[in-house]
Amino acid sequence: MATLSSSPSPSILSSSTANPKTPYLKPPLLFFPKPLTTALTTALATTTLLLTSPPSSIASDAYNVYYGTAASAANYGGYGGNSDKKASAEYVYDVPDGWKERLVSKVEKGTNGTDSEFYNPKKRQEKEYLTFLAGFRQLAPKDVILNNLALSDVELQDLIAGADSLVSEEKKDENGQLYYVYEIDGIGKHSLIAVTCAKNKLYAHFVNAPAPEWKRDEDTLRHIHESFKTVGSSAQHLEEFSIHGHTP
Repeated sequence: MATLSSSPSPSILSSSTANPKTPYLKPPLLFFPKPLTTALTTALATTTLLLTSPPSSIASDAYNVYYGTAASAANYGGYGGNSDKKASAEYVYDVPDGWKERLVSKVEKGTNGTDSEFYNPKKRQEKEYLTFLAGFRQLAPKDVILNNLALSDVELQDLIAGADSLVSEEKKDENGQLYYVYEIDGIGKHSLIAVTCAKNKLYAHFVNAPAPEWKRDEDTLRHIHESFKTVGSSAQHLEEFSIHGHTP
């Protein structure tokens, strides 16, 4: 095995004696934690992933089912879920994974009937919420219902007033329950609304999004709009949601 000598050769000594120069310094050895080619490949791959990653979006296959009880303001005992919420649910709808719940105050519930609300934390104006009113045995004509809802919802008033288009239709679910469905395309905003009556209450589910988010997340927003329905206390209705791929 060859060894490196620390003694200079005779030719270097004689040259140094004749013409003094800076002593020769051996360059330090460089050690890489991994082969250079591997490090460069990893860096390039990381850069490629960063450059080609799609913009963030709420579109996802993961949803959670929200079980709403539509309790009156007088019986509104707090926030969050409990073991009886699923059993006592009056309505359900899907919430995209990652959305946050906005806690509804007792005053708000008592004034405009808001029962629940969820929003996209990346864009708070992208949201879904439900309001209910007691004392309704059946649905009035579609235009009357929408105008009545707007009476206690300033955002809805403005949206209707400046709407580029407003489409309404009637639909029935598998049990024959009637729903009014509205789609409003307004100035910089899009809204989907579903309204129905059950248990002497009128339920209205809203899905709102600014125009850019609507264009980006339309499939997801339509999904959560179509997921809304009222349910009875029987386990059969809740089981139907589990069978169709919803996550309790």
